[in-house]
Amino acid sequence: MTSESCPCEYAAAFAPGLTDPAVVASEGVVATSGKGVINRYNVYRNNVTVSLIDALAAIYPAIQRITGVDFFRAMARFHVRATPPASPLLFEYGRDFPAFIESYEYARDMPWLADAARIERAWLDAYHAADLPVLDAEALGNIEPTSLAAVRFKPHPAARIVRSPYPAVAIFAMNRTDGPVAPLRSSEAEDALVTRPEQDVVVSRLPAGGAAFLISLLEGASLGEAIAAAFQETPSFDLQANLAGMISAGVFTAVQHGD
Repeated sequence: MTSESCPCEYAAAFAPGLTDPAVVASEGVVATSGKGVINRYNVYRNNVTVSLIDALAAIYPAIQRITGVDFFRAMARFHVRATPPASPLLFEYGRDFPAFIESYEYARDMPWLADAARIERAWLDAYHAADLPVLDAEALGNIEPTSLAAVRFKPHPAARIVRSPYPAVAIFAMNRTDGPVAPLRSSEAEDALVTRPEQDVVVSRLPAGGAAFLISLLEGASLGEAIAAAFQETPSFDLQANLAGMISAGVFTAVQHGD
């Protein structure tokens, strides 16, 4: 670092090449006695890249298990080069990784992989979400029947939904453990509900119409509006079962009356 430069200018010159091997060290980057700048910068760049790949492997262990370590790390390296971190917190890195997987040429024969990664990212976000008490069945039961349609709910910070035209929930679940992976014989679409009703994150498969119902509620729709959306998508929607499921899963924290 030269005496004329300020830390922000130095960082702006130093950082771009850390994830892009095509960028050489700037003139402001110097080593002891001015020697070995290029080699030392390349070593530092490699260390940064490996650290980010390791972070992705920690965030997406099921995806690494599905693809194998070598495939995953090669794919992750391309992602690191295309998407440098925007936060100093490593667990925040890799939010764009599922979308990258979707466009990654060598993963095209695994079209469900990106959705499995979206579930895995949702799992981590739910894990780090704020702690709040969940809505209980008694609070819902105390609402006057004539007021039910207008009721809205306050989402729990951990609640997330991932929709997929593939059996992504089953694929994710069987690859999050160290046990043997059984052959998957289903090709049905699966929608994932990710919650943390207590201390542990729970990933469950939503029943038919459940995703449309809960997404409407999470986006602020009234119960009546959410029910209508669910029935429009799935005429066989089971309201009672889905209400019981959302309570037991801890999707919401409170009831909000009125408009």
